[in-house]
Amino acid sequence: QVQLMESGGGSVQAGGSLRLSCAISGDMDIRRCMAWFRQAPGKEREGVAAIRPVGGSLYYADSVKGRFTISIDNAATTGLLHLNSVKPEDTATYFCAASRMFAPCNTDPRVSEYPYWGQGTQVTVSS
Repeated sequence: QVQLMESGGGSVQAGGSLRLSCAISGDMDIRRCMAWFRQAPGKEREGVAAIRPVGGSLYYADSVKGRFTISIDNAATTGLLHLNSVKPEDTATYFCAASRMFAPCNTDPRVSEYPYWGQGTQVTVSS
């Protein structure tokens, strides 16, 4: 079992920055991925970024590449998502999640491969 809890959401103007944190506890083995997903009203949940705690395997969605940065400490107890140059279309509820063992971390994360989820944190970007 892995427990996750997000914090750091809020309201920000377009072009601004925000940092989301994910507190991780339980069986966060390095063979799992940690990923950030987001879900806007009326839309499907989409993968934003993913990382493996050790080894450097990374993924970013094209929509956030160059603007968002994912990281996780070596002990896999805290994950971060830095949001820079935010846009109104980044408005969504953001979730951190932990994958099954040996899930790929360098491809578009699939919801079905992530059995452990936080409760979500709201990010609202105003124009």
